[in-house]
Amino acid sequence: MVEGLNADYLSLLENRMSSGGFRRLMSEGANIADLDYGTHLDAAAATALIFTGTTPPVNKISAAKIYDPAAKRVNYTLLDTATIGNFTEQKFSPAAIAVSTLGDEVKIDAGGTGWVYSIASDPETAIIMAGHAGNSAFWIDNKNERWATSTYYKDVPATVTARNYQTPLSAKIDTMSWETHLAPQLYPDVPSYKVQYPYRHTFSRKDANRIEQFKASPKVNTEITRLACDYLTSMQFGQREAIDMLNLAYTLAPYPYTKDGDNKLETMDAYIRLDRDLASLFKTIDAKIGKENALIFLVGHPTVDTSRRDDDKWGIPTGVFSAKKAASLLNSYLMALHGNGEWVQGYYDRNFYLNRQTIKNHSLDPAYIRAEAAEFLERMSGVSTVFTIDDIIASRAGDNAAALKRNTSIKYSGDIIVNVTPGWEICDDFNLAGVSGSTTVSRDNFVSSPAFIMGPGVSAVKINTPVDARTIAPTVSRILRIRSPNAASLPAIKF
Repeated sequence: MVEGLNADYLSLLENRMSSGGFRRLMSEGANIADLDYGTHLDAAAATALIFTGTTPPVNKISAAKIYDPAAKRVNYTLLDTATIGNFTEQKFSPAAIAVSTLGDEVKIDAGGTGWVYSIASDPETAIIMAGHAGNSAFWIDNKNERWATSTYYKDVPATVTARNYQTPLSAKIDTMSWETHLAPQLYPDVPSYKVQYPYRHTFSRKDANRIEQFKASPKVNTEITRLACDYLTSMQFGQREAIDMLNLAYTLAPYPYTKDGDNKLETMDAYIRLDRDLASLFKTIDAKIGKENALIFLVGHPTVDTSRRDDDKWGIPTGVFSAKKAASLLNSYLMALHGNGEWVQGYYDRNFYLNRQTIKNHSLDPAYIRAEAAEFLERMSGVSTVFTIDDIIASRAGDNAAALKRNTSIKYSGDIIVNVTPGWEICDDFNLAGVSGSTTVSRDNFVSSPAFIMGPGVSAVKINTPVDARTIAPTVSRILRIRSPNAASLPAIKF
């Protein structure tokens, strides 16, 4: 899985790529130019959709975090207090995934003798890729900066233990720096001042956010690749009758920690570096397993550019949408109409949650109150469109109403969902438990997410028409001749 993989950047940088990475995927595999997720999903939900072959209402993974109106706090979707963290204080498991995954089906196919391992920078992606039946899922813990997992998984490869004790990331991260892999002038369309004064990012021990910065950089992709290659060389992957599966998650999301807000050079360099990492990974697979014995699928999914807003000197219209202010005004409005009470129970990620008990106490129709609230919010500065959950269920919301309904989990959705005008800053200042206030910039850009499948029996072909992302799981299953995940209802892609 590659967060932020963009077909336009692959085309722009193709001449700078090595022969063994992205260009090999393009020339030897099936190339899906545009993978359609329907609506934007975060990394956890997109990964769950790919690995289950179904949408959030069915697989129950709508995002990495969900809002609990009763507790008025945000929780991790995969939180499982029945487990214990291994090299971490976090307690996660795949119990929240409501259906089977590709990893589960690989395990089931050979009666449990196949291996399923996953490596990612974050716990959600790692666990979703490993599934319920996987051997292990490892991620980088934000506090101790070591490879962490959950006691739900019983397998801890020796190479992970060795790294954590002998060469932990925490002991070397402050010696790392990120500069351009190629000479700055070799990157296309780079402004002259960027060529003369290229970036140099470090991860200083004095910086409290260094691990977040590291995990947002391509340096984390290299760490994941090195650990993956250690798995392949130290274990017997592909040497037995059963199918073995190794899942990795990379990032190409725009780097949000640039000094001037312009991250194009960093983004291009991240592509070049990941290309080299893929070449190293593929070379290891060829040497240890043989290309004739390996099926590789690489899937991109869109990300949101959360970089700062444009400088005021450019005159781009902007403003600040304060969640706290919007919720307070909405509550006052409903009080003026219907009487005192807590009408707005919470807010999270553009979702407003109304207090159902207050509505019931006043003997009012919830749908009517939702419509009133939506009408009020739509008149607020910085709000472009507003939908109620009723609009979404009735498929009358947005330009792609069917996809929005398909991807909306009623259980976790708010009563009213707002879209903020592009260019405006969204200030999540509602003071929720489990969430630190953050500011992002609203953007509404279409991004084409490509995918590649390479291996025995897969022809080198390019598919230019949009392909439903839910078809990846049944397609991979068909090639492997195993069952599809139990909720994957769409047919496999025909190459």
